[in-house]
Amino acid sequence: MAERVGRLLTREWARRKAHRLLSPSPELDAVFPHAAAGASFSTDVDDVQSSRVKIFDRDLKLKQRDRAAWLMGGKNDFVDSVAENLLDRLDDCKKAFPTALCLGGSSGAIRHLIRGRGGIEHLIMMDMSLDMIKHLKETERNSVDNKLETLYMVGDEEFLPIKENSLELVVSCLGLHWTNDLPGAMIQCRLALKPDGLFLAAILGGETLKELRIACTIAQMEREGGISPHMSPLAQVRDAGNLLTRAGFALPGVDVDEYTVRYDSALELIEHLRTMGETNALLQRSNMLKRDTALATAAVYESMFAAEDGKIPASFQVIYMTGWKDHPSQQRAKSRGSATISFEDLQKHLGSDEK
Repeated sequence: MAERVGRLLTREWARRKAHRLLSPSPELDAVFPHAAAGASFSTDVDDVQSSRVKIFDRDLKLKQRDRAAWLMGGKNDFVDSVAENLLDRLDDCKKAFPTALCLGGSSGAIRHLIRGRGGIEHLIMMDMSLDMIKHLKETERNSVDNKLETLYMVGDEEFLPIKENSLELVVSCLGLHWTNDLPGAMIQCRLALKPDGLFLAAILGGETLKELRIACTIAQMEREGGISPHMSPLAQVRDAGNLLTRAGFALPGVDVDEYTVRYDSALELIEHLRTMGETNALLQRSNMLKRDTALATAAVYESMFAAEDGKIPASFQVIYMTGWKDHPSQQRAKSRGSATISFEDLQKHLGSDEK
């Protein structure tokens, strides 16, 4: 009962935030909750169930996003590369996506690099952090390319405050892996899409920061005689296709990229993670890594993985997911037994041609 009340309160909070931050144009009246009384919303559908198991502390993640908004500055080559690769998929599509939603994560890079791709006319930027939204608005104000109509709203990916069948495109760059109910969040994205709408997402995979995981484990065993969770669990590549299918997307596609970023020290790596809002947000986390354990982690990291020039590598595995909302025009597999020619006849035909 308490969980259901919490969901209702969060939903109402998201809707009121949308009222305060947005003044939609007539073209976007069909997208936002206040546009029509009694409309259906992505969070109101029975198929979307709140996860019984809470893995991440969303309140802490909100604070980390607030902090990241203040720490952001300068170019982030890794984030830009991920955003660029994600948006490249729009170049392969012949259709246009007039109304698009960008969810949390590295949405600033998406806004900066979109450059007219996909025929997007109206872009909605959503983040759970009000400070991050303010930062994104300030960045756009200082941008030379501000022709694209961009609207901003505070909202939670777990309770999407968007009407059903109202968007042509949903993009999420490095954000959805922090949701407690990833399949539920993806289902809401599908519900918000119009038929033949496109879902694009990039999430961090399970091989991310494997060097830091090894170094931290060894340091904790040496200094504390045991280990406690200091790094968040992430999805495996084999799970991504199942997630798309479970969420009801048609024509699912998954591919993986491995990135290696070089840092001067482990402390610089941690600072980089803070500027991206990617630090630990586990509910069952230790309050703080002890100082001697942290120093031991940095020392182990350097001794095991440092290159000849003294720099340390950090691996990032990025899983790209593509899915479409079902539409009659999409290609489909023929039903079993509908073939008009057998493989045996085909083999005989090809064999006769060779002679």
